[in-house]
Amino acid sequence: MGCFTFIKVMMILFNLAIFLGGGTLLGVGIWITMDGQSFLDIFGALSSSVLQVMNVSYFLIVIGAILLVIGFLGCCGAQKESKCLLMMFFSVVLIIFIAEIAAAVVALVYTGLAETLLTAVVTPLLKEKYGTDKSFTEIWNVTMTKVHCCGLNNYTDFSGSPWQQQHGTYPDPCCKDLQPCNSTLAAQSEVPGCFGQILEEIKTNAGVVGGVAAGIAALEIAAMAVSMYLYCQLDQK
Repeated sequence: MGCFTFIKVMMILFNLAIFLGGGTLLGVGIWITMDGQSFLDIFGALSSSVLQVMNVSYFLIVIGAILLVIGFLGCCGAQKESKCLLMMFFSVVLIIFIAEIAAAVVALVYTGLAETLLTAVVTPLLKEKYGTDKSFTEIWNVTMTKVHCCGLNNYTDFSGSPWQQQHGTYPDPCCKDLQPCNSTLAAQSEVPGCFGQILEEIKTNAGVVGGVAAGIAALEIAAMAVSMYLYCQLDQK
């Protein structure tokens, strides 16, 4: 087996794995969108800390769809020895690579802006859905209990929510499970918001996060290098 054939086979297998992984993420994303409660019942708190920060179902759908496209282009491009598909694969991975670098820079430099944007999006959802949407409420309850936090920023995120209007109290985690959890007790408890808590967890595990990011970047660079190698070799055929 020559070098070209070996790299071609590896390219096909690698992108087949990406394609299958993308399909799995897409399926899970659709599952959470259609029936988030059953997902929470099965996986419990394992997923809750992420679910409350962003709508993870849509995130998984987007990521899954992107991986499906990348896997398809890479696998078919190598199998059919199509220069067009290989160049499309290279271009898509390059765009994603640049976007990841830009996102990392923004996340590092503009953490305050990210908090502002999340507050603008999540806080209205808390005031609208907490106490009426069973799945949404359960996700937040599990998250606040496990992460030891309250709301996105603090207990005031729940002011005016259906729960607060119906019960006249705030969620128990906002008062360290002391009852009745009224505004006075919630203010005295000084339970931090979940955004800050999760940010601290990320900073604590910065080495792991950085290692994973570096690994992903290395795979993307390798994928671009291999696709360009196959593309150039096809020119010589």
